[in-house]
Amino acid sequence: MLIARLIADPTRMETALERAGGMLAEKGWALAGAQMLEFCGDVLEIDFAAKSGEGANPADVRAILDTCFSPCDLLMSEGEIAVPQLFVSDMDSTMIGQECIDELADFAGLKEKIADITERAMQGELDFVSALTERVGLLAGLEESAINRCLDERIRPMPGARTLVETLKSRGCRTVLVTGGFHSFADPVADMLGFERVVGNVLGVADGRLTGKLAAAIVGSGTKLATLEEEMARLGSGALSLATGDGANDIPMIEAADFGVAYYAKPKAKAAANGFVDRGDLTSVLKLLGVPRGEWVE
Repeated sequence: MLIARLIADPTRMETALERAGGMLAEKGWALAGAQMLEFCGDVLEIDFAAKSGEGANPADVRAILDTCFSPCDLLMSEGEIAVPQLFVSDMDSTMIGQECIDELADFAGLKEKIADITERAMQGELDFVSALTERVGLLAGLEESAINRCLDERIRPMPGARTLVETLKSRGCRTVLVTGGFHSFADPVADMLGFERVVGNVLGVADGRLTGKLAAAIVGSGTKLATLEEEMARLGSGALSLATGDGANDIPMIEAADFGVAYYAKPKAKAAANGFVDRGDLTSVLKLLGVPRGEWVE
């Protein structure tokens, strides 16, 4: 049976549910049940009945719920929704509110040019590897000290990020930050938020300045997926995984995770996910997983 949990405007919940029920009925799918979770009072859980022995189509159901309840936070599953044993997350615009390379580019007077390339890559309009190589090349000659200045002055965690990570860890969940960004930023961010492992790119530096090249193999969408698969292999069968991200580069790991959550994401990434956050902050993920507020680690 397909299950959906969502958080939406409570004043519109009843009418939105009626509308959704009507749209689902037109496709032959009935609501088997709908109730607010006792332990997470603002989360509505909906169960869907099968049609002629066939289950409701998750993509169609998700689209209907998004249409009726938007803006909302949602998670869908064809199995039990529970706290996962693995959490793998993107960094830029997911765990932090910035794109590090764009902010770093501002110190070189190139933010507008580099940010445009970043946005197109995030939308899936440009090949990630080519886009990254081009952007890093434009930073050649920038003083290495700009990295620390950028960290201190620009980089801030998303609301709820540390609470999400630390609460999952308290439940025995392994936490991994995997980013197409750079270790120079990701390592301090991981320390700040509580991640146990970091996978990222390495900026080349010589004589105190950026070389415009990367100093190690490129971390892209394939690496993100491989990291999730590697960690899951260590955990063994029966383990559940959660992945969060916002751009095209995150799609493979979002699709592979048991719970793939798109956080204020680009359209292609949102379409690939079985969950999304468009209304609240990162603690919405804890609510959707069914973790009571009194058990959050803040």
